[in-house]
Amino acid sequence: MTLAFWCVLVTALMPYAFTGMAKFGKRDTDAPKTPRYDNHAPRAYLEQQTGRKLRAHWAQLNAFEAFPVFAAAVIIAHMAGGNATWINSLAAAFVALRLAYGYFYITDKPSPRSLVWIGGLMCVVGLFVVAAV
Repeated sequence: MTLAFWCVLVTALMPYAFTGMAKFGKRDTDAPKTPRYDNHAPRAYLEQQTGRKLRAHWAQLNAFEAFPVFAAAVIIAHMAGGNATWINSLAAAFVALRLAYGYFYITDKPSPRSLVWIGGLMCVVGLFVVAAV
């Protein structure tokens, strides 16, 4: 199995790390007290959060949204017989950028977050280019 395929697995699991931070992570010191995590209504609980916990929830949602196109790009690049070194490099860069994206999202740094988001998108486009060459 290639590094790029392992990156697909890591990217598939990444939202759950953000979910854990949103549900069980440390509260912001300036945020009002919110109720403890309630598994009876997890979506309602997450939407009531503020600060870091709410941003972790948003990072989770974005990670779920980014996953399908990345996974498709890796699979298509492999199936098209693209250069394995490029595929692996772009996939690894995507994972690193998505981790940075989550960090910047949770720590409320919107400009760097947007830059790494664009970088991740360029990795996906690059995988399609590798497939086309």
